Amino acid sequence: MANSPQARKRARQSEKRRSHNASLRSLVRTNIKNVLAAVKSGDAEQAQAAYTKAVPVIDRMADKGIIHKNKAARHKSRLNAQVKALAA
Repeated sequence: MANSPQARKRARQSEKRRSHNASLRSLVRTNIKNVLAAVKSGDAEQAQAAYTKAVPVIDRMADKGIIHKNKAARHKSRLNAQVKALAA
Protein backbone atom coordinates (compact mmCIF):
# COMPACT_ATOMS: atom_id res chain seq x y z
CA MET A 1 0.00 0.00 0.00
CA ALA A 2 1.11 3.58 -0.65
CA ASN A 3 2.83 5.19 2.32
CA SER A 4 3.56 8.78 1.34
CA PRO A 5 0.74 11.30 0.92
CA GLN A 6 1.53 11.82 -2.74
CA ALA A 7 1.52 8.08 -3.40
CA ARG A 8 -1.86 7.79 -1.67
CA LYS A 9 -3.21 10.58 -3.84
CA ARG A 10 -1.87 8.95 -7.00
CA ALA A 11 -3.54 5.68 -5.96
CA ARG A 12 -6.86 7.51 -5.51
CA GLN A 13 -6.51 9.22 -8.88
CA SER A 14 -5.54 6.00 -10.62
CA GLU A 15 -8.56 4.16 -9.24
CA LYS A 16 -10.88 7.00 -10.27
CA ARG A 17 -9.45 7.05 -13.80
CA ARG A 18 -9.52 3.25 -14.07
CA SER A 19 -13.21 3.06 -13.23
CA HIS A 20 -14.05 5.92 -15.60
CA ASN A 21 -12.06 4.38 -18.44
CA ALA A 22 -13.70 1.01 -17.80
CA SER A 23 -17.15 2.51 -18.27
CA LEU A 24 -16.04 4.18 -21.51
CA ARG A 25 -14.59 0.90 -22.81
CA SER A 26 -17.88 -0.77 -21.93
CA LEU A 27 -19.73 1.86 -23.97
CA VAL A 28 -17.60 1.03 -27.03
CA ARG A 29 -18.19 -2.71 -26.61
CA THR A 30 -21.94 -2.18 -26.21
CA ASN A 31 -22.14 -0.18 -29.43
CA ILE A 32 -20.12 -2.80 -31.30
CA LYS A 33 -22.38 -5.56 -29.98
CA ASN A 34 -25.46 -3.59 -31.07
CA VAL A 35 -24.15 -3.48 -34.64
CA LEU A 36 -23.28 -7.19 -34.59
CA ALA A 37 -26.73 -8.07 -33.24
CA ALA A 38 -28.40 -6.02 -35.98
CA VAL A 39 -26.25 -7.73 -38.62
CA LYS A 40 -27.10 -11.15 -37.19
CA SER A 41 -30.82 -10.36 -37.27
CA GLY A 42 -30.51 -9.66 -41.01
CA ASP A 43 -32.10 -6.21 -40.92
CA ALA A 44 -29.90 -4.04 -43.16
CA GLU A 45 -31.62 -0.79 -42.21
CA GLN A 46 -31.26 -1.42 -38.49
CA ALA A 47 -27.64 -2.53 -38.95
CA GLN A 48 -26.80 0.66 -40.85
CA ALA A 49 -28.44 2.78 -38.15
CA ALA A 50 -26.52 0.97 -35.39
CA TYR A 51 -23.26 1.36 -37.34
CA THR A 52 -23.89 5.08 -37.89
CA LYS A 53 -24.46 5.46 -34.16
CA ALA A 54 -21.39 3.41 -33.19
CA VAL A 55 -18.79 5.15 -35.38
CA PRO A 56 -18.64 8.47 -33.49
CA VAL A 57 -18.44 6.63 -30.18
CA ILE A 58 -15.54 4.51 -31.40
CA ASP A 59 -13.75 7.57 -32.79
CA ARG A 60 -14.26 9.54 -29.59
CA MET A 61 -12.76 6.77 -27.46
CA ALA A 62 -9.78 6.51 -29.83
CA ASP A 63 -9.21 10.26 -29.52
CA LYS A 64 -9.31 9.99 -25.73
CA GLY A 65 -6.86 7.08 -25.77
CA ILE A 66 -9.31 4.61 -24.28
CA ILE A 67 -8.68 2.33 -27.26
CA HIS A 68 -5.84 2.50 -29.77
CA LYS A 69 -6.56 4.33 -33.03
CA ASN A 70 -5.68 1.26 -35.09
CA LYS A 71 -8.07 -0.86 -33.05
CA ALA A 72 -10.79 1.71 -33.66
CA ALA A 73 -10.09 1.67 -37.40
CA ARG A 74 -10.10 -2.14 -37.43
CA HIS A 75 -13.47 -2.31 -35.68
CA LYS A 76 -15.02 0.29 -37.97
CA SER A 77 -13.68 -1.44 -41.07
CA ARG A 78 -14.92 -4.89 -40.09
CA LEU A 79 -18.33 -3.62 -38.97
CA ASN A 80 -18.75 -1.61 -42.16
CA ALA A 81 -17.86 -4.65 -44.27
CA GLN A 82 -20.50 -6.71 -42.49
CA VAL A 83 -23.15 -4.01 -42.86
CA LYS A 84 -22.37 -3.59 -46.58
CA ALA A 85 -22.45 -7.36 -47.15
CA LEU A 86 -25.87 -7.46 -45.52
CA ALA A 87 -27.20 -4.69 -47.76
CA ALA A 88 -25.91 -6.32 -50.95
